Amino acid sequence: MTIRHTTPADYGRIQEIYAYAREQMRQAGNPSQWGHNRPSGETLLQDIQNGQSHVLEEKGQICGVFTFIIGEDPTYRIIEQGQWLNAAPYGTIHRIAGNVAGKGIFRECLAYCLARIPNIRIDTHRDNAAMRHLLEKHGFRKCGVIYVEDGSPRIAYQKCL
Repeated sequence: MTIRHTTPADYGRIQEIYAYAREQMRQAGNPSQWGHNRPSGETLLQDIQNGQSHVLEEKGQICGVFTFIIGEDPTYRIIEQGQWLNAAPYGTIHRIAGNVAGKGIFRECLAYCLARIPNIRIDTHRDNAAMRHLLEKHGFRKCGVIYVEDGSPRIAYQKCL
């Protein structure tokens, strides 16, 4: 599997992957994390323009997508019901999704991100049992609760090497 920056030409394919992920979330009992239209097209285009969106390819086909941002995430400034493991510089993984062909997407994404900065934060909806399982399986520690831009709560995790 290879990882590269997303290009504007990839936009249609990543929209398909996010649509698939939204449907999988709904079927797994998590209909509200991304609803019917998140992440928005505007957000995805901004991620691409900022050079923060990445795609994972298997045999030349895009099978996953994620956003990786190194630097402070404003929604992580306040954490309730716990605390971050440290205050060191960190990277944040957002909007990770894959399709049925993508096995090991999270593992590959995490290795890529940790190679760039050894301190990673991520959050997920309480109903996203699959993501919570992946995070704990890969050594993330639950740190508390943060609130995203729309005010809804997310469980916050961190992993440090």
